[in-house]
Amino acid sequence: MKLVRNLLIAAFVLALPASVQAADDPVIGTWWNVKKTAQITIAPCGKSVCGRISMMDEPNKEDGTPKLDVNNEEESLQGRTIMGLQIIGGFEKEEVGKWEDGDIYNPEDGKTYSSNLAIMEDGNLGVEGCILFFCQEQIWTPVKQ
Repeated sequence: MKLVRNLLIAAFVLALPASVQAADDPVIGTWWNVKKTAQITIAPCGKSVCGRISMMDEPNKEDGTPKLDVNNEEESLQGRTIMGLQIIGGFEKEEVGKWEDGDIYNPEDGKTYSSNLAIMEDGNLGVEGCILFFCQEQIWTPVKQ
């Protein structure tokens, strides 16, 4: 029992610095997507960062029910709501303001892409999505509080 407790404490202590480092990173915050139809909040997520849809211009369908992830290629996930959905994660920190080798999910087409995040000189966030060697970058802007 003592061994398990000590292992849990050690795991917590080892994970703590990575989480603290992520919290101080400029990618942490809330960002407008390129179309300015949604906001994505990026927060520490273990040793990485994760991003969830935190605001949508139109979170509901015309009948008032929440929009669902109907375009997802995995049928079992098509019933989850878009609002609050985690769309980015799994990144590795390269340096402050630069995260690589993560994934980004696009609920509009139901596909997941390899992704990189990087703070640009103007304070915007470059969000790159790739299939094989073909990449496309979007510029997300910070939400002014």
